[in-house]
Amino acid sequence: MTWFSFIIAGIIGLACIPVILGLARAFGLYMIVNECETIVFTLFGKVIGTIDEPGLRHPIRKFGLRAFLIPFFGKRYKVSTALKQHYLRGQMVNSEEGTPMGVGIWYEMQVTDPVSYLFTNTNPEGSLEANVASSTISTLSNLEMEKMLEDRHSLSRTVRKAVSPLSEKWGYRLGSVYIRKVAFTDKHMVDNITEKVVKRLIQVTSAMKQDGENRVGLIKSETAFNVSQKMAEAASTRPNVVGRALNEIARRDPEVLEAVIQVMETEKMLESNATVEVLPPNAGYLVQLGEPSATQKQQAIS
Repeated sequence: MTWFSFIIAGIIGLACIPVILGLARAFGLYMIVNECETIVFTLFGKVIGTIDEPGLRHPIRKFGLRAFLIPFFGKRYKVSTALKQHYLRGQMVNSEEGTPMGVGIWYEMQVTDPVSYLFTNTNPEGSLEANVASSTISTLSNLEMEKMLEDRHSLSRTVRKAVSPLSEKWGYRLGSVYIRKVAFTDKHMVDNITEKVVKRLIQVTSAMKQDGENRVGLIKSETAFNVSQKMAEAASTRPNVVGRALNEIARRDPEVLEAVIQVMETEKMLESNATVEVLPPNAGYLVQLGEPSATQKQQAIS
């Protein structure tokens, strides 16, 4: 019976622990503060303080006996101080040329003054979003399309500079601001621009191809000119070299020169494909040119 009572008492005690801890939290005896979180305490409609250090905290140590009155006559507000990111899509602006453009802007925000964040503006995040959007539209409207597409970094800094002073009054800090996307909203205009870009690319490609062909032709003509010039120089040098060689042969051995000349004449004759008629060495009469008669053939045979 004793062990059974002990087990029952232990179970009841374990079941009562969450209830006791819940009552302790409700009466402000302790609280748990998370990372990047601030607890704002009000009493009789006035702010009496904040706790922003993470961990197990005891409000009675900071506020004294007033901490027991907070559950009955005050409130506790949890405010996240973590860095938040937002992205606004499809903000409509018009360029200087009258072209409708859709702008996407990304920005960061972080609560730096929880009290101002809670009680200065009833909807601080919505107000910040509206201010960023209006500042973006006023900054980018009536700008040249080229500047709107290329100078987004400097334009982003301009938007942040315009919105930051007002956001600080509302208790949060505006972080990085960047215009991420600038796009055309008119489909017909997009098709026209695409067509123009394609035509321009075709023109540039054909111009590059023609320029390459011209360069190749110029290189070929220059190479052919240099080769023909070198061949002409070699051809003009050959007679001089051959003449000097023949003079040297004639000086040393005239018979060899005579044989060389005959060989050269024979080569030229063979190259010309001329008709050659060979006469006997002891022929003492003039051969009639043309087709020989039957009498001449008979005499030649005899």
